Amino acid sequence: MEFGSGDPQALMREFLHLVGGCAVIDGGLATELEANGADLNDPLWSAKCLISSPHLIRKVHLAYLEAGAHVIITSSYQATIQGFKSRGFSPEESEDLLRRSVEIAREARDIFYNDCLRGYGGHSDIKKRTVLVAASIGSYGAYLADGSEYSGHYGKDVTIENLKDFHRRRLEVLAEGGADLIAFETIPNKLEAQAYAELLEEANIRIPAWFSFNSKDGVNVVSGDSLTECVSIADSCKRVVAVGINCTPPRFIHGLILSIKKVTKKPILIYPNSGERYDADKKEWVVSTGFTNEDFVSYVQVWHEAGACLIGGCCRTTPKTIRGISLALQKEHAIPGESVP
Repeated sequence: MEFGSGDPQALMREFLHLVGGCAVIDGGLATELEANGADLNDPLWSAKCLISSPHLIRKVHLAYLEAGAHVIITSSYQATIQGFKSRGFSPEESEDLLRRSVEIAREARDIFYNDCLRGYGGHSDIKKRTVLVAASIGSYGAYLADGSEYSGHYGKDVTIENLKDFHRRRLEVLAEGGADLIAFETIPNKLEAQAYAELLEEANIRIPAWFSFNSKDGVNVVSGDSLTECVSIADSCKRVVAVGINCTPPRFIHGLILSIKKVTKKPILIYPNSGERYDADKKEWVVSTGFTNEDFVSYVQVWHEAGACLIGGCCRTTPKTIRGISLALQKEHAIPGESVP
């Protein structure tokens, strides 16, 4: 579908209709890259693989498509022109790496579609598996790689104009690179949400976007800013076609969905992390409070009934998680007496 043209709100409704009312978003990228042997102990994090091992990125995208994802998110979360330049790449080379993140996702989608046409892997109905490529844009804090994406505290000297200047060219390159939509992810504060909304208008971005915030208390975004005020910014932006939560423990999601519903009628998306805590100082996940895969998937029907219509996973979730989400949604919409694979 030509998702970048026409009324963006109507096109999102059409997409959701094509996939049966609730779309499945993919899961953790870095988690799977590491499982496939990638060393991501680097300020570029998963974007490092754009330089060293793009084939692994393609492999992970394909694994999520085979697990049932309708939306795959590019490896550009921590990919920035500034970050690449600090590694010795020219501005042109840095922009090419951003474009490559979209190309790799599109290549994975093409492989999946071709497999569907040939009937490989049990994929035979391509219409029901419409797939969108979402170009990821991480926060300014993700670029800093100092944990501030989990606090939203950038210091008093960082202004909305600073943030717009930082994100502008990356947004333009990704929007022109062939993605179906822009995924502004893990937005930690109201200031950055406002910067994104203004940039979408000022740069005349022609493809739609979603805004996804993170929370550590189940009430506000991680900076302490009001979630409802942040969502209102997204609601007022015409290019934003969905709004929600990512990289947040599953136990908070139901309440956050209810809060979001109070201030927007736009589709709500959620893709929580596994529930494990990230130690920003040690730069590692603390395995103590995480949900099992079965526990995570058991929430899917509750989240969908509460109002979420795009559901996936974030850090520490896997293709197994996404397959579970896909099957749970299929069972929910199955015709009585009809078997679900």
